[in-house]
Amino acid sequence: MHLSAVLNALLVSVLAAVLWKHVRLREHAAGLEEELARGLRAAEPASPRADYPKALQTLMEGGSHMVCTGRTHTERLCRFQGLCYSSEADEFIFFHGNRSAMLPNLGARRFQPALLDLSAVEDHNAQYFNFVELPAAALRFLPTPAFLPDVALIANRFNPDNLMHVFHDDLLPLFYTLRQFPGLARHARPVFMEGWGEGAHFDLYRLLSPKPPLLRAQLRGLGRLLCFPQAFVGLSKVTTWYQYGFVQPQGPKANILVSGHEIRQFAHFMMEKLNASRGGAPLGEDYILVLTRTHNRLILNEAELLLALAQEFHMKTVTVSLEEHAFADVVRLVSNASMLVSVHGAQLVTALFLPRGAAVVELFPYAVNPDHYTPYKTLATLPGMGLQYVAWRNTMPENTVTHPQRPWDQGGIAHLDRAEQARIMQSREVPRHLCCRNPEWLFRIYQDTRVDVSSLLQAIRRVVKGRPGPQKQKWVVGLYPGKVREARCQAAVRGAAEARLTVSWQIPWNLRYLKVREVRYEVWLQEQGENTYVPHVLAGQNHTFTENIKPFTTYLVWVRCIFNKSLLGPFADVLVCTT
Repeated sequence: MHLSAVLNALLVSVLAAVLWKHVRLREHAAGLEEELARGLRAAEPASPRADYPKALQTLMEGGSHMVCTGRTHTERLCRFQGLCYSSEADEFIFFHGNRSAMLPNLGARRFQPALLDLSAVEDHNAQYFNFVELPAAALRFLPTPAFLPDVALIANRFNPDNLMHVFHDDLLPLFYTLRQFPGLARHARPVFMEGWGEGAHFDLYRLLSPKPPLLRAQLRGLGRLLCFPQAFVGLSKVTTWYQYGFVQPQGPKANILVSGHEIRQFAHFMMEKLNASRGGAPLGEDYILVLTRTHNRLILNEAELLLALAQEFHMKTVTVSLEEHAFADVVRLVSNASMLVSVHGAQLVTALFLPRGAAVVELFPYAVNPDHYTPYKTLATLPGMGLQYVAWRNTMPENTVTHPQRPWDQGGIAHLDRAEQARIMQSREVPRHLCCRNPEWLFRIYQDTRVDVSSLLQAIRRVVKGRPGPQKQKWVVGLYPGKVREARCQAAVRGAAEARLTVSWQIPWNLRYLKVREVRYEVWLQEQGENTYVPHVLAGQNHTFTENIKPFTTYLVWVRCIFNKSLLGPFADVLVCTT
């Protein structure tokens, strides 16, 4: 009897725990559904539940629909109707029905290696997106589908715990992807499928859309089969400027397509959302801002550094820590600073909030070459950012404190064999390497540093002339000339061996509306049938060519305008001129 009573009590407690967990899951799912319904009611007067029969009928009869832009998986963004997600299989599903379309129809090439990248980090094999295919008739045998009532933007966050990755790989691409399609910024709900939890900076993701983001774990509570009547999949990569070294050592992207103007538009949006753009300079005067850390990469003589900067530039010096201050307060301070000083690290991405004319000073620990790690230099020097960039490197081993006994991901090397530990300790420069777990790189970047103030001030003065500080906004990215107009040529022949070719044109149409310091014209001459051409840069709008001009010969002539020596306009239509 005693054993029976114990077993019965144990059974009751187990059943109670299961029931409690079931109730909590039901409550969680109901809460998500109610939140989704509230989001839809804010955008549309109709109830989301009213269209369920229609949505189900459309999916079962018509199937899924896909149209993509971009030629390769690294460029592609896709718009779906009726895309579904099975939480049990952890797979997206494309249902083929009477009205299904799939453009591009890649066949097996869709798996070489994927349809598209879910992340803005290019061609990373952990960020690929694809789907499985089923006939729409298979819906009869699957769990009853639930429908997300919002337009979804489905993507992956790359590393939501690292502020550089949050801004560079997630927030900026999300911001401009939402603006690539009409109305998407107002109505889309981001859906993040990488599987991370919210992370330390999830509140920043909430700022991008009126609809709060959903995580993959939350989709399971909405239904075993969740369908998206309208979904956009993937992120634009046009705002990214850096590659992290997965295939080759890290560095700026080969083809950067973003300028400082686009970065600053995004920064202005974020500042408005954070209420960080109001009230003017928070300290009422010009100041230098030093970003500090509390656990690693410490500046060991911080007080000496602050005093030296204040005396050199006759400004107040202020410290702020992302670990101890609200992010909005950090942004408010950065956005009014004359100079931002920080050890190399993710917090330097906040430089995108600096005003034009400010200086970025990046401090590198011993044995870390600034030329090998340039995400913040690349950001600061984008055309239109208007920032001054300074890199300083500790070259004195006696001014560094290492931490070989820490965990490996904090720079520890105790797990390595003694010979490798000794080599790393004696190394004077981290060699170029791939991402992401190079022990020598981690050992050196997590050092604490005593800054040699004299050499730092010399480095700053080599770049920063005069007093750094905010400047009034001016248009710094040049405007390009249009085509020259009414290009024509006229030939003259004198005897059997002498000829001249006169080429004339009118100024580009947009030149009359622009203030341009210098205008030049480039003329290319190519003898028909030859592979080479002769370029000429001219100041006027007509020119007579005599050198190497042959009688009774056909020449191809191209003309274009150049502003300020570097802004090259398009060539006008080719002229065919016969002497």
